[in-house]
Amino acid sequence: MKPTEMLKEIKTLLGIELSAEVEEVKAEETKVEFAQMTLENGTVLEAEEFAPEPEVFIITEEDKIALPVGEYAMEDGRILAVEEEGIIKEIKSEEAPAEEEVEVEAAEEEMAYVNKEEFAAAIDEIKAMIDEVKAGMEKKEEMAKVEAEVKAELAAQPAAAPLKHNPEAQAQKEMFNYSTKKAGSTRDRVLAKLANFK
Repeated sequence: MKPTEMLKEIKTLLGIELSAEVEEVKAEETKVEFAQMTLENGTVLEAEEFAPEPEVFIITEEDKIALPVGEYAMEDGRILAVEEEGIIKEIKSEEAPAEEEVEVEAAEEEMAYVNKEEFAAAIDEIKAMIDEVKAGMEKKEEMAKVEAEVKAELAAQPAAAPLKHNPEAQAQKEMFNYSTKKAGSTRDRVLAKLANFK
């Protein structure tokens, strides 16, 4: 028997081929069909469904890219809002933003007017800040006065006495002459001249 035939028999006995076929069937069952939509600029998007929470991708020639955070105008006039990268937050119709803008403008108008109590409180806060700044300025002025006084005192004092160069005094070397009464030989005279002896 050839080794390849033995392997085939072992595979059939163990059921390896059957399990591979079962995996292929499961893979076919798990395939999900994605819905595609286009933006106003022509970009193609793909998601399981265009509703809140599913993942959405940009289809490119090579691969799929998660849709960045932002709001995107669809071809049919709806607006796709993405809060987390690649996850749909909501799909709005075009009329919804106009209502939100009116609400925001109304809130801004309400915030524009201040009553007397709030105005008085704001003025008191500003006055307190001004007082703090003035106190800081006074401290700086005091420090400048003290610094000027110190400089005046230092200027009034005489400078230290100038230093003079004082070379160290040369100490007299004591010389002992041995056998001074002896007549010197030639050698002694030469050494004495070298040592500058007289």
